[in-house]
Amino acid sequence: MFTDKERIQQLLKTVGPLAPLFFILVQTLQVVFAPIPGEATGFIGGFLFGVPLGMLYSTIGLTLGSALAFLLGRWLEVHFVARIVRPETLKRFDFLMERQGALVAFFLFVIPGFPKDYLCFILGLSQMPLKLFLVLSTVGRLPGTLMLTLQGAKVYEGDYLFSAVLIGLCLLLGLILYYYREALYTWLHRWDHEGEEK
Repeated sequence: MFTDKERIQQLLKTVGPLAPLFFILVQTLQVVFAPIPGEATGFIGGFLFGVPLGMLYSTIGLTLGSALAFLLGRWLEVHFVARIVRPETLKRFDFLMERQGALVAFFLFVIPGFPKDYLCFILGLSQMPLKLFLVLSTVGRLPGTLMLTLQGAKVYEGDYLFSAVLIGLCLLLGLILYYYREALYTWLHRWDHEGEEK
């Protein structure tokens, strides 16, 4: 499928204006149903629609999904979130409910590979306003969304080397952050409490 560009173009023409709407719906639902990998949908967006439109459709879907997850976390309270998020994950994010949490939340949205979908549910339990959350999540997701969209677009164009380099850089950064994850959590927690004491 990935090598048959004409078939893909014909498929998009057949689906017509429903193709972007369907993709946005899938991107929205993958945030709420966290087991669905968001990296895959971001890549597919770039592959099917190119960089500008793929980026736009992914951002719309991610923003809608993030808002829905945030509101679900707020409306259905702790018991709902506790069923889909592991206790140890909740404990790691406890400090986000405190003052200065907005800055830390934004930083976590930027980090590639971080469980941002869970973060949306958890932030819904805080007193963070929806408008602020939407700004943090949308802007914070942009770098990762751009990288995934570029990867998909470059594969469609047949520029596998460029795509491989992007994937390699993302994997390298993800591995580095994973290796130093405990130090990162400790630093963020200390930074958050230092801001609280000022």
